[in-house]
Amino acid sequence: MASKLLRAVILGPPGSGKGTVCQRIAKNFGLQHLSSGVFLRQNIRSNTDVGVLAKQYLEQGQLVPDHLITRVMLTELEKMQNQHWLLDGFPRTLAQAEAINKICDIDLVISLNIPFETLKDRLNTRWIHPPSGRVYNLEFNPPLVHGIDDVTGEKLIQHEDDKPDAVVSRLRQYKDVAKPVIELYKSRGVLHTFSGTETNKIWPYIYTLLSTKITPVHPEDTSQAFRAEEQ
Repeated sequence: MASKLLRAVILGPPGSGKGTVCQRIAKNFGLQHLSSGVFLRQNIRSNTDVGVLAKQYLEQGQLVPDHLITRVMLTELEKMQNQHWLLDGFPRTLAQAEAINKICDIDLVISLNIPFETLKDRLNTRWIHPPSGRVYNLEFNPPLVHGIDDVTGEKLIQHEDDKPDAVVSRLRQYKDVAKPVIELYKSRGVLHTFSGTETNKIWPYIYTLLSTKITPVHPEDTSQAFRAEEQ
């Protein structure tokens, strides 16, 4: 097995279960989970130059522009030169993917392909704790107390763009922006797509793929999950 450092990316629309998959990959394989959302929040809380600018865009309901998010992420990647890592939420656009390409080669891209109706249902029941980014789903990952964050006891909110009217346009927008990024990584032979409606059923296949690239630090018995899938 190669000893070179693994550079991985996870792609998927809002509600696709990226966060759950990233947590499992980080735990089982020891990859550093690098979330663009987490780094943006850190910059905003710390009032960095990038954070101040990013906050202005977000307060106006706009996406943070490519050049700002790229600056944040490339700064973080410079600190991770001697570690395996997994990018989450970046690259979101072709310009961002090309910016990464200038500093390193991506070895593996995991793309989550979840049916539109499943995404819609998940987003409509999703609630968030804004300061930490913790996500709850009323159907399969509810908070212990309805509307309250498990850790801090603070109130949860539902994003405006998770409400039914906004979800459809949000998912269409993601599809349009993601398509060229997916095509780029497909053309390079590093794209692996996983389809399904349940993260627990997709996970064993992702685990098996990653096991061919890097030795698990916490090996997991996925045979039971595969047997359940076959029944």
